Amino acid sequence: MDYGIFNKAIGREVTSNFWGTRTEHIIGVAACLALTDHASQSLFKSVFKKELCFAKSPAAFVAHTFLFIFSGVTLYCAGDAAFNPNHKDEERMATFKEETYNSYVGSNTAWFEPYVPVAVARVAGTAAGGSWVGSALLPATLAYSTVKGVGWNDWGYSGLNDLERKINGLEK
Repeated sequence: MDYGIFNKAIGREVTSNFWGTRTEHIIGVAACLALTDHASQSLFKSVFKKELCFAKSPAAFVAHTFLFIFSGVTLYCAGDAAFNPNHKDEERMATFKEETYNSYVGSNTAWFEPYVPVAVARVAGTAAGGSWVGSALLPATLAYSTVKGVGWNDWGYSGLNDLERKINGLEK
């Protein structure tokens, strides 16, 4: 994988320190999702005067899941379209629109995320469903997989950039 500047630490070639690398994506998407998740939960609490909780408000929580994922990924896409030097100036708005549409399509597949800990608890016990793996890591990983897998159409190169294809010995 192309981790940009961090490739140096593992002895790999670096073609870009940040923009267009997995590091940009990991930091950018995570930061935007954390921001929109907290903002959405805060808004819910201020409007309904109670904490957002899947057990008490499943419909609201599922709506929250879609809204924070869609707005977080779209916020990341806006930043990428505006600041990434790999995008031509005249194509920035088209890039943003395309990525926003991809975010919308993919975010619609993440409705199941709050149900994952319930399913894990049913299969592996309540301790597993309430654990960090069962209640946070697995749901987020599955949601990311469906949002990215359904929303984005970069499967032609297995989702790899030029450097990653080179590192893996694949033809361009």
